[in-house]
Amino acid sequence: MVFNSLNKFKIYNQSSYNISDELKIMKKYLKKCLKLEQIKNAEFNVILIDNENIRILNKKYRNIDKETDVISFALEDEKNEKFSSKRRVLGDIYISVDKAISQSKEYGHSLKREISFLAVHGLLHLLGYDHINKEDEKVMFSKQELVLDGQK
Repeated sequence: MVFNSLNKFKIYNQSSYNISDELKIMKKYLKKCLKLEQIKNAEFNVILIDNENIRILNKKYRNIDKETDVISFALEDEKNEKFSSKRRVLGDIYISVDKAISQSKEYGHSLKREISFLAVHGLLHLLGYDHINKEDEKVMFSKQELVLDGQK
């Protein structure tokens, strides 16, 4: 069986960093995640921003006045109900490139890996996964590792 997903996602780099190589790798891992999750006819956006702008989003929507690495805004509710169209509009993933750079140094791996990790993490949130409790965290994090599969 051929996997013909018809998924669409756009990546917007609104940061001041030239990270075109990192974005190519990130795209590969987002496609892999969609395939492993058997997602078809879905679309979403990935927006790369700086710490200042992610802090504004975090404060406005989560009431947390500090920068974070990734925020996902899912358009499907917790019950995973879909809109009436055949295409699933999943939502938006915002990633702080500043935070990704500092975390890649802190964790001792490449920026390509960190950006890809954050994008996959955000996509899994759009798909309804969470890590509020230990059981859910185990499921979500194992899916992340499966997608990233040894990426350094």
